Amino acid sequence: MDNFAKLLNKAYRFLSYRPRSVKEVEDYLLKKSSFAKASEGQEKQEIEKLIDSIINKLKEQKFLNDFEFAKWWIESRAKFKPRALKIIKLELRQKGIDKELIEQVLEQGEELKSDFDQALDLAKHKALRFKNLEHRKAYEKMGRFLASKGFEWDTIKKVIDQVLK
Repeated sequence: MDNFAKLLNKAYRFLSYRPRSVKEVEDYLLKKSSFAKASEGQEKQEIEKLIDSIINKLKEQKFLNDFEFAKWWIESRAKFKPRALKIIKLELRQKGIDKELIEQVLEQGEELKSDFDQALDLAKHKALRFKNLEHRKAYEKMGRFLASKGFEWDTIKKVIDQVLK
């Protein structure tokens, strides 16, 4: 089996777990390639060409699509791991999705809850755990929890005031 087939199979296996961005697959293949240690010269150029051809093949077969990946990521984050929108955008940028594409997905996609509504849902759920704490302690813990999810302090304050009346 030649290097192309080996790396293509690794890419298929990598994609079988969940959707991936083009950058994630490129990074993975570069790491998995037996030539990854080739820091310069012809070998590195060859492996980069090989990875480019694998990426193109995966795009042709519709296994890779950054727009669909970004859409999936935003929907799954909203459903299973709510975060502030700025954190979701940051995660997508780290996965190699450009800003314009992220904005395009957000414009065309389903209407997302506002940061306030997301924070309110999280706070209502978390408030049950804080019901036996004194008000100040609950306020502090709730604030730290929501801040860890990336919400702005203005939003956090409004949400906490509403939930811990």
